[in-house]
Parts: sequence; structure tokens; C-alpha cells
Amino acid sequence: MKKLTAVLLALLMVLGCFLLTACTGDPQKTNETGAKNTEEADSDLAYVQNKGKLVVAVTDFEPMDYQDDDGNWIGFDADLAKAFAKSLGVEVEFVEIDWDNKVFELEAKTIDVVWNGMTLTDDVKAAMETSNPYINNAQIIIVPKEKANLYKTVDDFKALQFAVENGSAGRDAAEANGFHYTEVQYQSDTLLEISAGTSDAAIIDSLMAGAMVGEGTGYPNLAATLKLTTEEYGVGFRKGSDLAAKLNEFFAANQTLIRELAETYGVQEALID
Repeated sequence: MKKLTAVLLALLMVLGCFLLTACTGDPQKTNETGAKNTEEADSDLAYVQNKGKLVVAVTDFEPMDYQDDDGNWIGFDADLAKAFAKSLGVEVEFVEIDWDNKVFELEAKTIDVVWNGMTLTDDVKAAMETSNPYINNAQIIIVPKEKANLYKTVDDFKALQFAVENGSAGRDAAEANGFHYTEVQYQSDTLLEISAGTSDAAIIDSLMAGAMVGEGTGYPNLAATLKLTTEEYGVGFRKGSDLAAKLNEFFAANQTLIRELAETYGVQEALID
């Protein structure tokens, strides 16, 4: 009887150990996974490096982010984003987004950074962790070239119907000045609206205007007129992200590259020293 009891106890101990291992898993493996998850939770940099990819949100915005004939994203911002990703030891992926959804996309982790000529408004700085400003910009009114001389002051534009990008600084400028406006998905679409005659005017970034409006551009029959604001561009990450500080370090260490890219894309006069 004692021998049978001893055998039963031994079997129970083996079964208990098996169940404990099945429930808790390999202690060493659990600790390693837990440490990794904790590190990622505390650091956006670690999260991006662990997955091996920096997902960059863009819109079609020449000269900052736009596609070449082969469908590759290029531009001042796009090329800087590629260089920054390389400095982190990761690949880069560009994702075209609805600009009005940029904060939601960041928080959902479908993107890691908004790098697309983004104006550092108070709302943006409250919702994101932003880099230091690196480019000067302005919101400027675009109208058909033959009508440009008709409008000199804000009041002159009050009767016009504007096209603006949803969620953009252009929309904010339209609201601030009491203009009538329709929102479109992309900033470049505002120029299509004027060309199609569905809007009288548009408000876009001055850097886009320099690249896309006037002689020698895709919209030679449009003209830039009144400047409504002055502003600065920054790059946006998830709130509290340590990638913003990492990007500031990258900016400081790569001034030569930044100047070279600015000259390539014709934005050197807008650089912030």
C-alpha cells in the first residue's frame, strides 16, 4: 500500500509540473518577450527598430512628397525620410493618407510618422510629438491667371468659392478669413477644382504653389496672389514618442544633406537656419 501511494504521489508531482509549465510557458522565454514588449511600449524608437520599418504618411505634395514616373515617392521630405530611416537601420514605407485622419492613423499605429510639409499649428502640437521646425511656409491664395489682378485684399476674395484640403492649414486660413469653401481630399486636388471651374480659388502652401503654379509648371494658367499666413513645417510622431528627439539629432548632424536636398527640390530659400 505504501509503495502504491508513493507511485501515485510521484505521478501527481509529474502531472503538476506539466500543467504548471503548460500554463506559464518557458520562464526564460516569457521574460524575454515581456522585456521586449515593455521596451516597445516605452520607446517608439525600439518599436520601429524591432519591426524593421518606418511607415511614413504622405500626400501628393510637390516638392515635398510626390511620385516619379515609376511610382516611387520622391521629394524633399521623402528623401529626408529615407535618409532618417537608414540612420535608424530600418526600411522605409510610404503610405498616402487622408490628411484629416493623420492623428487617428498615428494612434492606431498604421503609420509611424507624418512627414509631408505639415504646418506646426497649435492643434498639431497638442496632438502629436513634433520635431523642431525645419522649413518656412505660408498659406497663399491661387486664382486663374487672367483674374489675378482683380484681387488685392482679403475683402476682395469674400465672394469667391474656395477649395481647400480637409484638415489642413489652408482650411484653417479660410475659416479665419470668413471665406466660403469646399473641402477636398488632397491639397493638389484644389488646383484641379479651379481648372475644372468648380471652385473660384484655392488656398495652398506657398511651397506647393512655387512648384505647381505658373509658367513652366503643370498649371501655367493659375497664379499665386495674396499671402494669408506665415508658418513653419515640422514632422509629427505619436504623442510622447522618442523618435521626435531622434529626428532633431538627425537634423543637427545632417545639415549638408539637408541643404543639398533643398537645392535639388528648389526649397533652399525656405530653410530654417
